Amino acid sequence: MPAEHVVVALGPVDADTVIPVLGERVTFVTDPTPGDLAVAAGAIVRADRQVDGDLLARMPRLRVIARTGVGVELVDVAAASARGIAVVVTPNSGSRAVAEGVLAMALHLTKRLNPLTELVREGRWAERATLPVGDLDGATLGIVGYGRIGRRVGELAAAFGMRTLAYDPFSPPPAEVACADLGELVEEADVVTLHAPLTDGTRHLVDEQLLARVKPGAILVNCGRGGLLDLDATLAALETGRLSGAGLDVFDPEPARHHPLFDHPNVVLTPHLMGMTRRAMTLTFVDAARGVADVLAGRPPAAVADPEWNHRKATA
Repeated sequence: MPAEHVVVALGPVDADTVIPVLGERVTFVTDPTPGDLAVAAGAIVRADRQVDGDLLARMPRLRVIARTGVGVELVDVAAASARGIAVVVTPNSGSRAVAEGVLAMALHLTKRLNPLTELVREGRWAERATLPVGDLDGATLGIVGYGRIGRRVGELAAAFGMRTLAYDPFSPPPAEVACADLGELVEEADVVTLHAPLTDGTRHLVDEQLLARVKPGAILVNCGRGGLLDLDATLAALETGRLSGAGLDVFDPEPARHHPLFDHPNVVLTPHLMGMTRRAMTLTFVDAARGVADVLAGRPPAAVADPEWNHRKATA
């Protein structure tokens, strides 16, 4: 039976994972030519690939874009929606992996793993009492952005005996954890973790003014969006001791440009990889392929970047 649809990969996509989900009537092309783009009904798109008006114009038969992840900064969602193209996202697949990354960074910085490793490596055992080690048990976690990842971080933190406070600029968290004011949250939190979306209103949400209110010795973790954080202000807070550590998995721009903050001994850095564990990537590819298959079969996908897309399709 001949293939019914062509689906292309824009960026590295594991064909062995997605082909069984897409089904036998779909031809999946991992390295598409201009001719493949011209006939493609669907595309699975990696986070670093841009889908702009020019690319959309070269894909006249496109019906669905599946983004591996949730960020759509590089996808022209408005232009796609204007053509009736669904922009599918995969919010569930990497949430748990990112949440584990947050706790890993918090533990790394609280337990002083890097300076203690150097101490042992360099034979400075007698100096161990000069490096105080902290605890998560009994500490307060401040979650900024209480979506899927923020909630999962709170679940994991509870297992460590942490108290949770949450602030969300778009959707109020449950009353039992809600903190109505961001400044009040950072005044109480021993660990602050950022998970808010990046908008004009949240860019540099953590700036010099907010960091001046941070509880002395707090740890700051950003596995959300690089633009949420003012790096200059963060470095200043580390140098004064206002912050005792910072963990960054996201940057603005990406790939990251070197900043003096990166050289501070109480900073841990990862290259936007916390949500890209082996298991999470497999789940992401499966969810993306399932979203493409759903749209091509006329079924509503699980999650789309434009919340009005399903409504328009249902009422068309």
